Amino acid sequence: MRVTNASTYRNYTSQVNSVHLNLNKSLNKISSGKAYEAASDSPLSYYRGKEIDTQYREVLSKSKLLKNVQNRLYQQELGARDIQERLSTARKEVIKARNATTTDTAKKTIRDELLQLEHTMVNDLNAQYQDFYVYGGNDVTTTPFELSSDGKTLTYRHTFPGESTAKEFVMKLTDENQDGNYAFKFDAANSTGTEAELIKAMSEQGFMDLGYGNIRDHSTLLDTYTGGMNLLSGYTSDAIIESNGTITTNDIMKGLTDGPLGLVAQAVSALDDYIDGKEIDPNEGHIANLGRVLDQMTEAEHKTSTVYSDLGNKSNLLDSLAEKLGNMEDSLEEQYKDILGADPYASILEMYGNQYAYNAALQVGSKLMSNSLFDFVR
Repeated sequence: MRVTNASTYRNYTSQVNSVHLNLNKSLNKISSGKAYEAASDSPLSYYRGKEIDTQYREVLSKSKLLKNVQNRLYQQELGARDIQERLSTARKEVIKARNATTTDTAKKTIRDELLQLEHTMVNDLNAQYQDFYVYGGNDVTTTPFELSSDGKTLTYRHTFPGESTAKEFVMKLTDENQDGNYAFKFDAANSTGTEAELIKAMSEQGFMDLGYGNIRDHSTLLDTYTGGMNLLSGYTSDAIIESNGTITTNDIMKGLTDGPLGLVAQAVSALDDYIDGKEIDPNEGHIANLGRVLDQMTEAEHKTSTVYSDLGNKSNLLDSLAEKLGNMEDSLEEQYKDILGADPYASILEMYGNQYAYNAALQVGSKLMSNSLFDFVR
């Protein structure tokens, strides 16, 4: 009889452990939300889930990268807009300076305000997002610009890939013909970078795969970098590349002279000549030069607004991409749940069924194990 009981107990224990294991599985299914614990439970579902998981991680990676690019482009937009607004403010100040009733003291004040606007523009171009200089082009670690205290020397710094030292490009506002017509000239003697390297720096682009376009064709991707020299001169990286070398440093210097910073610098220089008594014609010199600058400021405002609009279009595209990636994320989550996810209601019913079975097994066990002394005496 004892042998019979031992065999029964062993069989009972095995069955109870099996029921208890099923109960634990159903509890895990509810807590984790997974329909399967191992690949062997459903190989096809498991490997399809791994594929979806890879796609999901890629979408999350792009979404995170996209957020950083969006913020960086937003800072570029702010910079372009601020420069446009400062140019508009400078235009009003030039109109005041040309007024025949403006006193010498007022002109000196206007000159100081214009010089301050110059420095503020340069500060806009040195703006940062996190550790990135947003107008550094491909070089996001080097402070791009420095302006001398008199506003006549602009230094552009750029570190090329693979190099540890930044190249300096010095540009000076000079009046070569002594006729009051100031223009920026490349100062090769005081520059550590060459004219060719300046053009190379302005040609750099930053295409990124953010879920838009084809990575095998860069022309379909989004260029997320904007160089400060490109903004100041009006020459985009695309224009320089497509010119096949026909755009020279002289063209860039002319663009810089006729750009927002260059025009404000010319206005400051015209007022400096008047204040210092260096005008060719004390009555007409600065008035004529300021008039020429004033005419060009309208066109420069338009060019700057074009850059601002282009950045706005890129931001709108990134917003659309963010929405697209968000939809993809939601879709992949649903697909993953359909394939590997456990139905919560079915899981709860299964858990209750296993719970009842386990409780019933325990009750059966209490009956089986109610042995007496006679079981051992026979």
